[in-house]
Amino acid sequence: MSTKLTTLKTSAAAFVLAAGAAAADEITFLCYQNGNECEVIADLAKGFEAETGHKVITEQVGYEVVRDQLENQLQTDAAPDVARVTNLGGLNQYYLDLTPYVDADYMEAQYGAVLPWYRAAGGEDTGIYGWQTDLTVTGPYVNVTMFDDAGVDLPEAGATWGDWAAALAEVKDTLGLNAGLAMDRTAHRWAGPAFSYGAKFFDDAGNPILVDDGFRDFAETFVGWHTSGLMPVEGWPAGSGTAYRNAAPLFLSGEVAMHMSGSWMIGNYSDNITDFEWRAVTAPCGPSGACGAMPGGAGLVAFESSDAPEASAAFIAYMAREENAAAYAAATKSITAHAGLQAAGVDYGDTNPAVSQALSTFAASIGQAAESAPQAFQFQGYSKNFVIYGVVPDYITKAITGEMSLDDALAAIDADVAAKIAE
Repeated sequence: MSTKLTTLKTSAAAFVLAAGAAAADEITFLCYQNGNECEVIADLAKGFEAETGHKVITEQVGYEVVRDQLENQLQTDAAPDVARVTNLGGLNQYYLDLTPYVDADYMEAQYGAVLPWYRAAGGEDTGIYGWQTDLTVTGPYVNVTMFDDAGVDLPEAGATWGDWAAALAEVKDTLGLNAGLAMDRTAHRWAGPAFSYGAKFFDDAGNPILVDDGFRDFAETFVGWHTSGLMPVEGWPAGSGTAYRNAAPLFLSGEVAMHMSGSWMIGNYSDNITDFEWRAVTAPCGPSGACGAMPGGAGLVAFESSDAPEASAAFIAYMAREENAAAYAAATKSITAHAGLQAAGVDYGDTNPAVSQALSTFAASIGQAAESAPQAFQFQGYSKNFVIYGVVPDYITKAITGEMSLDDALAAIDADVAAKIAE
């Protein structure tokens, strides 16, 4: 081979590499985690980078940043290309429609049950906007060791919230605890028990109605749990306005015997609870006969403002592949939204019995909620559900602390939600 031909081939190869490098994009990924989710995605992103030449810059932040600041960023030049979000329908106006960039048939077949959660209200939107990283469902965790030490039996599946409140009060009094039950300060956790008490949240036309008889019944019960000392002053009463408060620290420290949270806490509790036995329990039932729980989860979405829409969409499509969805679910100990994996089962590897039990319990709760509280799925897909998530804790807290009467607080909830939805 002549020197000239060798030089030409070398130059051609260099040109191809340079062209590939020029085509490669750097995308910023804003991520929050309850356990190790961002770390797992960042690790899987290495395969995407090797395959495509693109670069993923992961910016890990607290959940409050995603919840309270992301929309403001989306209205400025500070917006990321991709983010892990929970306000799935509420941010729809900012989303990049992935349909032209992904295998739409695959996404519909494997994630069709959750894709509507991302779409604009009205039923006419058929876009594909994200990959559901995990399915979650609300539900309680209990400190089994505390129940054993107090000599109190755990209520069985199908027990009511009243049964659990009585058992927790007995554990509290026997062990001298300051409180028995803690709940994250958000209407997302509050909604499941409210459904159990008969709250509908929507009328037959799909319009939000909050303060019906069931909603009022649970509000009275919830305020009563605080008045009696069953619930701690460090929980809802310690917050104000729309501020979110995670009650996990109270459970981790052994200050309460139950934490009303959800399936996303499995990894955290598996990694960090070493001095007592914990267990997830099925969602308690209520006077209505429903055993309500809120489904949900987080998703990866790309934004129209991105300077690298193809790379951003490709990253989401890469994560949505069956093998990557399976790897993510196994590493994060989460419930997958991938239909094929749901049918076949995810290999979670050598996991401890508490984790396996919790995963099974919460997976069953999703089906239970679909049957007994279908409004939960409607609420999850409602584009303005974050309005309700903020308004309810604000006024219920004021009723707990005595700043407002419960009647006034409930009237303010309806008025404030109606005003904010109309904006």
